[in-house]
Amino acid sequence: MPADLPSTLLFLGRLLLGGAFVFAGLRNIQNAVFLSGLMAARGVPQARLALWAGIVLQIIAGLLVMAGLWTATACAVLVLFLIAATPMFHNFWDHQGPDRAARINGFVGNVALGGGFLALIAQSL
Repeated sequence: MPADLPSTLLFLGRLLLGGAFVFAGLRNIQNAVFLSGLMAARGVPQARLALWAGIVLQIIAGLLVMAGLWTATACAVLVLFLIAATPMFHNFWDHQGPDRAARINGFVGNVALGGGFLALIAQSL
């Protein structure tokens, strides 16, 4: 573990951001049948294959961010993942009431994650 405060904070930030995607990828494995059905209903071609590609991407890129390896590339891949996944799974504009509020929260959370990844990209350049 790094000894100085900025390095320690960067290390912890990488663990939290990357870890969120490792966790999400593992959780998505448990929900694969439901998620691939949702993706197919939204018109995603080869939804099952696309889902598994996304899961692998989440886990590998998340681990790379956590480890500080190829950080800018892993973060850029996760930003692209968020651009594709956020409107598909957090489509608040199609919902009302509490479900809309929950989807807005998920949408905003993903936007914030994207901001964190952009900050990590800037730091690693």
